[in-house]
Amino acid sequence: MLSDIEIAQQAHPEPIQHIARKLGIDETYLEYYGKYKAKLSEELIREKMTGSDGKLILVTAINPTPAGEGKTTTSVGLGDALSKIGKKTVIALREPSLGPVFGVKGGAAGGGYAQVIPMEDINLHFTGDMHAITAANNLLCAMLDNHIQQGNALGIDVKRILIKRCLDMNDRELRNIIAGLGGRVNGVPREDGFIITVASEVMAILCLSADVTDLKERLGKILVAYTFDGTPVYAADLKANGAMAALLKDAIKPNLVQTLEGTPAIMHGGPFANIAHGCNSVRATKLGLKLADYCVTEAGFGSDLGAEKFFDIKCRKAGLKPSAVVLVATVRALKYNGGVPKAELGSENLAALEKGIVNLGVHISNMHKYGVPVVVAINRFGADTDAELSFIENYCRELGADFALSEVFAKGGEGGKALAEKVVAATEKPSDFHPLYALDLSVKEKIETIAREIYGADGVTYTTAAEKAIAEIEKLNVQGLPVCIAKTQYSLSDDPTMLGKPEHFNVTVRDARLSNGAGFVVVYTGDIMTMPGLPKVPAAEKIDVDADGRITGLF
Repeated sequence: MLSDIEIAQQAHPEPIQHIARKLGIDETYLEYYGKYKAKLSEELIREKMTGSDGKLILVTAINPTPAGEGKTTTSVGLGDALSKIGKKTVIALREPSLGPVFGVKGGAAGGGYAQVIPMEDINLHFTGDMHAITAANNLLCAMLDNHIQQGNALGIDVKRILIKRCLDMNDRELRNIIAGLGGRVNGVPREDGFIITVASEVMAILCLSADVTDLKERLGKILVAYTFDGTPVYAADLKANGAMAALLKDAIKPNLVQTLEGTPAIMHGGPFANIAHGCNSVRATKLGLKLADYCVTEAGFGSDLGAEKFFDIKCRKAGLKPSAVVLVATVRALKYNGGVPKAELGSENLAALEKGIVNLGVHISNMHKYGVPVVVAINRFGADTDAELSFIENYCRELGADFALSEVFAKGGEGGKALAEKVVAATEKPSDFHPLYALDLSVKEKIETIAREIYGADGVTYTTAAEKAIAEIEKLNVQGLPVCIAKTQYSLSDDPTMLGKPEHFNVTVRDARLSNGAGFVVVYTGDIMTMPGLPKVPAAEKIDVDADGRITGLF
């Protein structure tokens, strides 16, 4: 089979105005970025925000292997399959980050014959949204340091600065740095550091903002530091939010692209789910619901991360009511959860599958706690055997869970028709969606509810630093905020080595931070990093471009 990039490069995409026409979008509402990409204008969004919504379908997954389980591929293939069975469909996805593209996981535009294109553009610079978010965040940091340099009228304590610079790249060298060296004219020396752009509060704000006015207000609420007497300092105090919003005036507009089969796809925003809230923008999802009868979206990593945050943060804040959940499961991930090393996942191992399949059971049970119908998508890989696939199917039957085999990677939309039919049927069932916890609970009560109900923990242990951080947040009198837990994607627990269905464990919270503009409290567990590092052999080593500008090595 051809590689992902070879398949994408052999495609014959339709002009983007033809794709827009499928959604009833006139060409006047498109802002072109070449022939095959466009931003959707503010006028379109204002015009379409009336009328009824289509059905919202969330695609999530079990706990994955380090290579991922094809959640985006399934989302794209399901969208194509729904189109094939005559349903007016749009796909709403996140934008890829350059971190994984050049790191270990590769791009995030799907795979095989279930991809969004132009694949190279999407996985690299796309329409510049990531760069704009990076610039806005770093402008705030520059204005903060300049304020201190120019006399520090606010009395900011340089030891209590909370905001960090960001970069859309994996670079462990920048996690902890000393800035401002070189004498008085070069700034005030202090400890600083970088996070990856997708973990920044600016990214979260962009994805949760209703419009430019809301964006600007939220940016102004970013808590950047404390003064020597303990007074909080916000971005608005530095008069930074207007210029930040100006940098983001185009980035806040959703991007329209297409699948290999010509299904419209809106890609916008890209927070990771292990260190951020893991969903595409509210604007993109809401617009998709107005433009089509079915809107397929995804949330990052396993349902313990992405889906939980999709339901408890995004849906709650945006008033979204999902009609169905598609839970992606793979033979290899279940064997991995059964203790099989990554290098041996290609060999049949029913004993390991039987041991690891409890992970699927937990995710099914957890999704039912939100009151939404669930369909398991068994995403087929080339090395899967009939015996292994049958084992998963029988397990789903025993649980009474709807399921379908998905072969969209190899067959495109045609390989997802059975899944599409099951999903359509699921959306016709009653959906009693409700978040997991009430917002009037304390920060600790919210953390403990998620730890107990979603992770299966016995309890939560707080470090001294976490206790201090939570108490400090509560002193600010910010009420009714959800929590966004940063946790490993490889386990239901906070320990990546505890696979399958961990039991008799506590989650350790090591720190917490208020994302005041985004409107949630970030809670850090385990050793999760907000600035990842590159692996021993980065994917970047295989990426190249020839004299004609043809890129190779992307996946």
